[in-house]
Amino acid sequence: MSTESKDDGRYAYEGLDRVLHEKARLGIVTSLAARADGLLFTDLKALCNLTDGNLSRHLTVLQEADIVEIHKGYKGKRPQTLCRLSEVGRKRYIDYITVLGAVLDDAVEASKAARRVSKILPKGFSPA
Repeated sequence: MSTESKDDGRYAYEGLDRVLHEKARLGIVTSLAARADGLLFTDLKALCNLTDGNLSRHLTVLQEADIVEIHKGYKGKRPQTLCRLSEVGRKRYIDYITVLGAVLDDAVEASKAARRVSKILPKGFSPA
């Protein structure tokens, strides 16, 4: 007889992609998701409030995970770096946001349920 219920693992949120879940990387990917043509490094740096080194490191992680494409070029004699979401990255981001939406739905439901719960402890329980 199994002791597992249909709710086992209900709040594990396995679809929260660790690569995307980091705050700075989530900001980077969200910025890029809103701009299909991509963003220049300097614009992305400003949007995400990151230093050159910090943005560069996060972009490397995202590029190694095939989430972001990096393109080098020039405007006149000035080098420029263009960053874009890859097709794989866009799919992973959408999947991630879908799971994050479930987290938010659960949080709203938990908040509503907490308002209905009695503050009286069940018989046999006392504060630890």
